[in-house]
Amino acid sequence: MKSTRIQEPRGDQIFNIFNYTMLCLFTLSVLYPLIYVVSASFSSSAAVISGKVWLWPVDISLQGYEAVFKDKRIWVGFANSMYYAVVGTMINVAMTLIAAYPLSRKDFYIRNAVMALFVFTMMFGGGLIPNYLLIKELGMIDTRWALIIPGVMSVMSVIIARTYFQTTIPEELLEAAHLDGCSDYKFLVKIVAPLSGPIIAVLSLFYAVGHWNTYFAALLYLKSPDLFPLQIILRDVLIKNTFDEEVISDVVGAAQREGMRELLKYSLIVISTIPVLVVYPFIQRHFVKGMMIGSLKG
Repeated sequence: MKSTRIQEPRGDQIFNIFNYTMLCLFTLSVLYPLIYVVSASFSSSAAVISGKVWLWPVDISLQGYEAVFKDKRIWVGFANSMYYAVVGTMINVAMTLIAAYPLSRKDFYIRNAVMALFVFTMMFGGGLIPNYLLIKELGMIDTRWALIIPGVMSVMSVIIARTYFQTTIPEELLEAAHLDGCSDYKFLVKIVAPLSGPIIAVLSLFYAVGHWNTYFAALLYLKSPDLFPLQIILRDVLIKNTFDEEVISDVVGAAQREGMRELLKYSLIVISTIPVLVVYPFIQRHFVKGMMIGSLKG
């Protein structure tokens, strides 16, 4: 039987081969560091420091994770990061929805002027020193609010949420609610919010990842170690190479101590990324829909 498949031109075949090759190389360049870090974290300290680990774990051991969880600073940093991520994200999402919903309403006559002010803040900022002085005058230096209030609302997130409301919440639904005596506040809380699951999932992911990776603001505004997020602790471990000496005091020999330090770095990197990896699959199905509706039609 004669094949009816259309033969691709030779130029397209070469182009496809080139594309597939580049995608494979890019995928390997992204995956290999991740696999290496995970493999090193599950290897023995001797294998790590001797360079035997290059892909899979060597002399499988949980020694690094046991040592990490003995460091009290890790627990404090982990708890602080969870607090900033949960509380900060709840406030961020609430403020974004409150700002985006009126901007999506055609009967809000000054919405273009308000939107212009929002966009202006995206292009022009006060700078580092004015921002620091503002936070200081507000009395938020060395408080948890210094990491939550200054970035309480992202203008880009407001634009995405506004576009989502404009394209998914019909005007007829608002008119019907008004006929039944529903106020704007009740319409937002009881009708708009339940229908906005995808965009709330997207906003929550953006804000939560941002809070979890908070580093520079914490370095700038926080002084008390009890308030440091996990990223500051990670900085101390990776760059300053400082550990709780009690954690590695039972390791004999300078070489083993050095190997233990390297092993602790890899274990801590894996632990710091676990929360994001755990949360992402649960909201991934909302992520695509929320982003497509909120951004492509904006």
